[in-house]
Amino acid sequence: MSKSSPRRFGGRSTGTVTVIEAKVHRSSARNARMAFILTAVIVGLLSAVVAASYIHPILAVFIGALIGVPTGGLVWLLVWIWPVIRLLWWWTPETILGVLLLTAWVQLANHTPTLVTLPVVALLVGVPAAIRPVRRQVIAWTWCLVVRHRLRVCFAQFIIANQSGSLPLILWAKPTPVGERVWVYLRPGLSEKDLEGRLDKIAVTCHASTVLIERATENNAAYLRFDIKRREVLTAHVGSPLVDVIDPAAPVSASPLTVPTALDLPDVEAPTIRIPAQGKPDSKKPVATTANGSKPAASSASPEADDVSDWI
Repeated sequence: MSKSSPRRFGGRSTGTVTVIEAKVHRSSARNARMAFILTAVIVGLLSAVVAASYIHPILAVFIGALIGVPTGGLVWLLVWIWPVIRLLWWWTPETILGVLLLTAWVQLANHTPTLVTLPVVALLVGVPAAIRPVRRQVIAWTWCLVVRHRLRVCFAQFIIANQSGSLPLILWAKPTPVGERVWVYLRPGLSEKDLEGRLDKIAVTCHASTVLIERATENNAAYLRFDIKRREVLTAHVGSPLVDVIDPAAPVSASPLTVPTALDLPDVEAPTIRIPAQGKPDSKKPVATTANGSKPAASSASPEADDVSDWI
C-alpha cells in the first residue's frame, strides 16, 4: 500500500511514500480471503446445525448464512488491516503523548490569557529540565521511544524476515541503569541464533555500545528480550570505610606489613623424611627329594630336637 504524489520535477515523478510494503499487502490480502472463507463456512455450518434443532432445516441454512457471512467479513477486515494496526501500535506511545500535550495546551489556552499561558508553559518545561533526577528520567524514557523505532529499522533493513515480509512485533521498552530493555515477539522465519550474528549492526543502529539478546521466558522461543547497553555503571570509585579507621598519626611500624606476592621455595622449611634400610631377602635353597618323589623329613637345629640315632 503506497501513496504517490503526481508532482513532477525535471520530468520525473517525485513524492512516493510507502506506508505498507507491497509484499506485506499481498500477503495480508491472501490471508484475509482464507480467513473469510474458513470463518464463514465453519460459523455458518455450526449455526445451521444449532438452528435446525428448532426450525426447518432450509430456514436453518439461511440463518447460518446470515450469521456466518458477517462473522467472516469481520475476520476478513481484521486480518486485512493487521499491517495498519501493527503500524499504529508502533506509534501508539507517541500518538498518546501528542494527544495529551495538545489537549493540555488547548485547555490551558482556552481558560487562561496569553500572559498567563506562556509563563505556565515555561514553568512546566523549565522545572523538569532544571531538576536533574527528573531530567534524567525524561531522557531515559525518550531513548526508549527512539530505540523501538531503531529496532524496527533493523528488522526492515538488514534482518531477513519471513517470505510474507512481516516484521517482528516490538512490544514495549523500559529504561535500565545501563540503557534500555525492549521486549520483542518474533514472527516465523527468525530465531535467536539468527539475531546473535547481527548484534554489532543492531548496536550501531541503536546508537549503543553493545546489545545482548536472551529469552524472556523459557516456554516460548519467539519471546525475546533485548538489553541495549549505552554506558558503564561499574567504573565509579567507591570509598572504603576502612580508610577512616587508620590513625594518620600512627608510626610507620604500626602500618600493616607488605603482603608477599610470590613464594620463595628455599625459604620453606620442609621436614626430612628418612626411609629405613631394608635387608635383602634370603634366597631359598632347593629342597631335595627322595627316589619316590617325597620330601625328606626336615631336621631341626634346636638342641631340644630328637636325635634320629636314638630311634635305632
